[in-house]
Amino acid sequence: MIPRLRNSPWASSLLDGINAASLGLMAAVTWQLGRASLVDPLTIVMSLAAFGLLIRYKVNSTWLIAGGALIGLVNMLIR
Repeated sequence: MIPRLRNSPWASSLLDGINAASLGLMAAVTWQLGRASLVDPLTIVMSLAAFGLLIRYKVNSTWLIAGGALIGLVNMLIR
């Protein structure tokens, strides 16, 4: 059905608009979550390290979640 919709000029423009709106909403939510969660130097360093590991080494995100949980646990026990 999607290829048929893409052949229609009206429907194709509609789908392009929906795609653009979706990307805008995702960017806005990402910005809000980043502002709410990056509150101290530890979380900023952890997010940059996770981003670097994802881009450079393509680490499975499950390991990043586990590592973040472990770092958070150790941080809580130290304080």
